[in-house]
Amino acid sequence: MAKRKKGASKKTKQPTPVQTPRQKRMGYLLLLLLLPMAGGIIYSTIPKKPKVGPQFIKEGELQFLAAEKDSVIRAIDIEIADTPDTRTQGLMWRRSMEDKQGMLFIMEETEPQSFWMLNTYISLDIIYVNENKEIVSIQANTTPQSIQPVPSGEAAKYVVEVNAGFCEQFGLKVGDRIQW
Repeated sequence: MAKRKKGASKKTKQPTPVQTPRQKRMGYLLLLLLLPMAGGIIYSTIPKKPKVGPQFIKEGELQFLAAEKDSVIRAIDIEIADTPDTRTQGLMWRRSMEDKQGMLFIMEETEPQSFWMLNTYISLDIIYVNENKEIVSIQANTTPQSIQPVPSGEAAKYVVEVNAGFCEQFGLKVGDRIQW
């Protein structure tokens, strides 16, 4: 048997550190705080689908003509709403529309018309037009998402919706005409 040198220590097994109950609680608390943060970070990195609404589909071009000269005031690209479903949908759910875009509604009957802005997120100028394609009424700067009726006041066969302020900007008035 070999002798140990004086001062040399015997290798002993290190004791496993024991957590106190308070240390355990603090660990669980820290874990509970970090989990929601980690979840939030992961959620924020998931690509989101933008809420843009239906996309504009050009179906034609419409011109606004000055009553006295028949000169073109402004031309816009239009979508056409000529079925019950497309007339009901209109510009609902749209988040935006370019200044050179609009929607032409072709109604079944020439009669007083009335629209509302339910589920329409953008303010519009609503232009009512008779069967001779003359503007009979302009309802400017409508209130988005309103259920208040926006009446024509006159018999109309066609309705054109454009961004709010359009009629004022281009000087459209009752008596001017449209063609497409």
